[in-house]
Amino acid sequence: MTKLILRHYMKKGDLNNVSVRAEIGKLSGGIGIFANILLSLLKLIIGVISSSVSIVADALNNFSDAASSLITLIGFKLTEKPADADHPYGHARYEYLSALAVSAVVFVIGFELGKSSVEKILNPTEVKLSLVSAVVLLVSIGVKLWLSHFNKVLGNATNSSALLATATDSRNDVIATSVVLLSAVIEHFTQFKIDGFMGLAVAIFILYSGVNLARETVSRLIGQGADTELKKLIVDYIESCPHVLGYHDLMVHDYGVGRRFASLHVEMDRRVDPLFCHELIDDMERECFDSHKVHLVIHYDPVETDNPEIDRLKNLVSSILKKKNENISIHDFRMVTGDTHTNLIFDMVLPEALQGEKDEIKKALEKELFEVEKKTYYTVVTFDLEHFN
Repeated sequence: MTKLILRHYMKKGDLNNVSVRAEIGKLSGGIGIFANILLSLLKLIIGVISSSVSIVADALNNFSDAASSLITLIGFKLTEKPADADHPYGHARYEYLSALAVSAVVFVIGFELGKSSVEKILNPTEVKLSLVSAVVLLVSIGVKLWLSHFNKVLGNATNSSALLATATDSRNDVIATSVVLLSAVIEHFTQFKIDGFMGLAVAIFILYSGVNLARETVSRLIGQGADTELKKLIVDYIESCPHVLGYHDLMVHDYGVGRRFASLHVEMDRRVDPLFCHELIDDMERECFDSHKVHLVIHYDPVETDNPEIDRLKNLVSSILKKKNENISIHDFRMVTGDTHTNLIFDMVLPEALQGEKDEIKKALEKELFEVEKKTYYTVVTFDLEHFN
């Protein structure tokens, strides 16, 4: 069934298209609402009849899942809104906001379940397990396994963090419901009163899932670094382009799938016609969007490739810095000569661990240059973050 659904949407176009993704997200949300409300009502009935707080806890967990699916559905609906004057980058981040709202619902439900479970531990009552109860719980496990698979396949196909989070939540529900069923069976055949403890375990599990979901979503909202795979795709493409001698300062801004913007500096030989370079860069920007759905803006850096003295000094500076740390690199290297000294102007990429040693590294570099060259060099350095290079 999942494959049939995917094929149906693939006929409509690219699965990363905003409108197609929104349709898939709304479908997932609608199915989730229906399935979770049905499971919640069934479990609530058998939980009250059997006096099982863990089954009631699991029922409320399913109810929170239904609320989560509703929020997800609304979130995907809002992502369809086109860009406007107030939001020129579109509304795709509503998907992240809906995930954050889901984590809040999950956290509240987990807290309330924890309170109920503690009361059950302090005042235990008999759990009555029936064949109907066991069948309902087994059906719930089967439904949740399917929902987990369904959302995982759709989430991977559309690169949707919301759907992948829903898949993980469904998988967690399978574990939680299995624990509840095990608890009921143990109490039925033994004298151990573990229902409250099992309910507390489920509550802690729900809280843990809510915290993890919130952490991941907040990270995206405050400016999480670009996906490593996406950066590699962009870099591999840029390196394959003709006349590109080097690149640096890649920055990717994520406003949701289909709403990603990036900037990059590309080095080309200064002797190549600038108009020709401009045309190449235009082609590179268009190709990046067509292939990876990233709006790329490229800054053109003309570099000297026919000055042996600049090449020699650049290699010397690089070798001195790499003795300090192999991961230090430089780019945009230029030289301005004077009567008393020479300025070496360049950008230096420092690993995060060395960010507090900028002055020391700069002074040590100038000292060693003087010792090697017997000439005064002043370095004019712009320090770059390793994450962008």
